Amino acid sequence: MTAPFPSRKQEAWRYADLDALKPVWDQLGDVATLTVGAGETLEQVWLPSGDDVQVRRVRMTLDDGARARIFALNVAPVYGRIELEVTLGEGADFELYAANIGGGISTNEVVTHVRHLGERGRSRQVIRSVPGHKAVGSYLGKVEVARGAQQTDGEQSVKAMLLDRGATANCKPELEIYADDVKCAHGASIGELDAMQLFYAQSRGLDPAGARALLLEGFVMDLWDSASDGDAIRNAARAALHRIVA
Repeated sequence: MTAPFPSRKQEAWRYADLDALKPVWDQLGDVATLTVGAGETLEQVWLPSGDDVQVRRVRMTLDDGARARIFALNVAPVYGRIELEVTLGEGADFELYAANIGGGISTNEVVTHVRHLGERGRSRQVIRSVPGHKAVGSYLGKVEVARGAQQTDGEQSVKAMLLDRGATANCKPELEIYADDVKCAHGASIGELDAMQLFYAQSRGLDPAGARALLLEGFVMDLWDSASDGDAIRNAARAALHRIVA
């Protein structure tokens, strides 16, 4: 059964391109569910599909001592959304490394809700957004620490690089903590390419587009350094960066 169509009154859909989403909503199906058993390890690389509208919605459960790492790239030419809900048991470990890269009038967003239910859980979310032209890149992420989830260690790092004055970046990391023995932090920043670095790169023979692409690669590529097989996602990201600076 198809879920009710969302509204911008819902916080998680505030910045979504609902006009682009509506024609394909009935085709999305239910939210995918994934369980990582106690003590098991999961690593996945989420590559773009190439469709104009790309939506991936996943509900993940990490049992006690489980570990999951997700490496994701969001580059839909019209609307892309990565929506991830994660529940962590005792001693579970979750990491997300994701990037939004878009040009034209595209909207790409990462929306997460990470729930720490067990003690000594750890989560890391590292998000980079690179919107150019009139594109929108968004991250809305909530980390919730339950009352009994003592010694939780959770971090969110969100950075965006605006390439043009018409581009938009939305960053909203959020913490909701009910335990008193935790280590949680979040940070968000939005900036633009450094003019002196661009000048230096061009003085070494790069054309303006090549100089911008090189600096942007430095901004996003280290997201996937720890992936067991990160070549495909790095190549896709590199191609997307070169498209939006051309």
